[in-house]
Amino acid sequence: MYRAILPEGQIECDRYDHIENGVELYDGDDEFIAFVPYANLHALADENLYTGDSTEEERSIM
Repeated sequence: MYRAILPEGQIECDRYDHIENGVELYDGDDEFIAFVPYANLHALADENLYTGDSTEEERSIM
């Protein structure tokens, strides 16, 4: 699961595709949820960043 971080909130999705001017977001049934232009996209984050379920080594940037 992923989260698209926007200026006005977040959109959860199961997968995404990069296209020429932004990203297309899809749910678990592979149905289109939204198109987010790169100009409005602050970040596209893996859900594990929020839940702490990551199996990878944690890193801190300072």
